[in-house]
Amino acid sequence: MPGPLSTIQITMSEQTRALLLEQGERYASTARQVGLSEYHLRKWARRFCVQGVAGLRERPRSGRPPVFAPQVALYVVKLACERPDQFGRSLSQWDCSDLARQLTSEGIVPTMSFETVRWRSHMWLSPKVPRDQHFARQVKLLVDLYTRPLAAWERVLCLDEKTNLQPRPRLAPTLPARPGLPTRLEHEYKRAGALHLFAAFDTRTGKVTAQTSVRKGQKEFIALLTRLDKELPASVRRVFLVLDNSSIHKGKQVQAWLAAHPRFVCQFLPTHCSWMNQVEQWFSILQRKRLQISDFSTLDHLTDRLMAFISEWNAHAHPFNWSTKSATRVMAQCEDRAPQAVAA
Repeated sequence: MPGPLSTIQITMSEQTRALLLEQGERYASTARQVGLSEYHLRKWARRFCVQGVAGLRERPRSGRPPVFAPQVALYVVKLACERPDQFGRSLSQWDCSDLARQLTSEGIVPTMSFETVRWRSHMWLSPKVPRDQHFARQVKLLVDLYTRPLAAWERVLCLDEKTNLQPRPRLAPTLPARPGLPTRLEHEYKRAGALHLFAAFDTRTGKVTAQTSVRKGQKEFIALLTRLDKELPASVRRVFLVLDNSSIHKGKQVQAWLAAHPRFVCQFLPTHCSWMNQVEQWFSILQRKRLQISDFSTLDHLTDRLMAFISEWNAHAHPFNWSTKSATRVMAQCEDRAPQAVAA
């Protein structure tokens, strides 16, 4: 580079950096002093030689300029990591709409939509679900079954199957866990078949009725229905069964059994909305409590542990709280996305 350079003030993306090149200094040592790579230092030096001080200004970049300052994004992160009850709200965690309202109420920004926040992207509904009047009626009927007071002669049961539960006996014994460290589980295992768990969850008491089978078909599902029919008292004249759209729930054998037992009425979930089935919430608890470490010697051993967990659960059973506020949010998203679905 011809001639010495003195200390020059450079402006780069609203940040001021000092580019120091003393006479006789090498590029490598100078780059370490200013915290730049040697490649970028040589680039700035060439631009200075050709254009002078004007070459040290950063060129305009392509792309849309940010709508909000970086400080707003940092404040959103800070707010999302704090408890909502500290701000006079009763939510267990923030969602995008609440964060947007909090930012506008505090005067951080004049206006902001929940689409802009997107701190936690939680999609209640699958984009494959059509947002039409039929879907709205299904959701409203399902929420009504979950929230309204039931008569003494009514029951609401959620049924589903947890399939392909494998014992996976390990080739080496599982060592006990140490505080702060994960369980040391042998990664090599033998195959010992698979098991299917058929379960029915009572939405008002939380009681679970379940049985296992090595096959998954209409006969096994009818066996669970027959057991429910025997255990439910004769005074219960109407039993609503919340089911997904699996083929074993709509087969001819199941339809014949339901026709012979008219007190059982099926309520099918909307397509791609299996999360609305409360038994899925219970399956997640079962997965965390009993199946997180799959290390059972045989299918019988796995069956015994599953039945033992169900007995322990029923001893302290509790229902899941489905509030009308949650239902209102679901329906609001349904209404907001209805024009998009029609346009698509």
